[in-house]
Amino acid sequence: MENVHTYPKFTPEMKATHKILIPNMAPIHFEMMRAAMEDEGYHVEVLGSGGHAVAQEGLKYVHNDTCYPALLVIGQFINALKSGKYNLDHTALLITQTGGGCRASNYIHLLRKALVKAGFPQVPVASLNFSGLEKDSGFQLTLPLIRKIVAAVFYGDELMSLANQTRPYENEPGTADALVAAWTRRVASQFDEKKGFSKKDMAANFAAIAADFAAVPVTYTPKVKVGVVGEIYVKYSPLGNNNLEQFLHGEDCEVNLPGLMGFVQYCVANMAETVRLYGGSKLLELGSDTLMSWLTVREKLMIAAIKKHPQFHAPTLFLDTKKMADGIIGIGNKMGEGWLLTAEMMELQQTGFENIICAQPFGCLPNHICGKGMINKIRTIYPRANITPIDYDPGATRVNQENRIKLMLSVAKERLGQSGGTPPQGGAAEKVPVYGGMEVPAVHVPGFAEKLPANG
Repeated sequence: MENVHTYPKFTPEMKATHKILIPNMAPIHFEMMRAAMEDEGYHVEVLGSGGHAVAQEGLKYVHNDTCYPALLVIGQFINALKSGKYNLDHTALLITQTGGGCRASNYIHLLRKALVKAGFPQVPVASLNFSGLEKDSGFQLTLPLIRKIVAAVFYGDELMSLANQTRPYENEPGTADALVAAWTRRVASQFDEKKGFSKKDMAANFAAIAADFAAVPVTYTPKVKVGVVGEIYVKYSPLGNNNLEQFLHGEDCEVNLPGLMGFVQYCVANMAETVRLYGGSKLLELGSDTLMSWLTVREKLMIAAIKKHPQFHAPTLFLDTKKMADGIIGIGNKMGEGWLLTAEMMELQQTGFENIICAQPFGCLPNHICGKGMINKIRTIYPRANITPIDYDPGATRVNQENRIKLMLSVAKERLGQSGGTPPQGGAAEKVPVYGGMEVPAVHVPGFAEKLPANG
């Protein structure tokens, strides 16, 4: 009879003795999450390794037909453990699990098998999830830690949004990135002082972050505006999407990545929707709706802080984004990113970002159906929708991916030239010329509106 390997698990005692490595998905958000976990007594490092070597390492231990994000995350972990930087008897790995009906729910099992095969059977794996998986894990999501993680996600979304709206227009390159770094350190310092995650503190920080970005000296000129949607890891991770955001900035685009909190709210909302659609515990439905209300209160505070500065467009309230799926895709489509992926494409169309990249791992059925499969439906409503699905997997070359994106951008640039640089009315592109947070006379650019109406 074949021996069954017993995998080590993260125990409460390891909190004091082990360094926890976590893969880097959303750089801004995860750095603040790291600070939140450090404040709760964990020793955490966010891995920054990337490049071709990580994918090749993953291919040694994960079948190439397996989900590309799993291959990269496992490759990044194995690569780190082989680096010699860590005491392997006092190192643990942390991986997130949504518990949904896709390959991502198997990541932790694939990782444990890979560790044994790579010669690291003693390294425990902890699960960060809200769906009851790994119930005996020693990694505990306490209420203070949850509150800090939620705050970190909101701060990350605001910083990401405002930096992307500022970076293409800043007079001094690097100013937006410096602000992001400064606020990341500031939030981490607040967490150390048991501050920054109350409703009052979050409202104050939201307002201060928006004011700081509004004070950045900028000069607005016509830019191609590109939204990015897709599978959660490939959408945000520079490792997963070959530095897509950086590439788009290099092509002189303004980028819009819908926030990570939207995916969190999607997961929360789906718990209640499952009960309403298929039956189940009314207590679960009530808990889901209550948590959603708690998140929405904080979301509204962030949106209100951004809207005080008319040169910025604020994210759409999640509950309003959810309504955009009505008549387009059923709410019961909730595998992977599900209906949220379609709703985000609709939101981008309605807010002036008609050019969209749908980033998806090759073979990810939820994304191919709810992303690529919905493009024609969206185009019947928005004929100008310029949507390009891009597959990411070990066999897809960066050159081919970028060439496909450049084809999409060539259409977008031609349209921008034909319109004289004037953005669609009612869209997120409507901006007021700003210098140091103050409105100033616009510099005339031929064919471009000298002063665009504020998007309140």
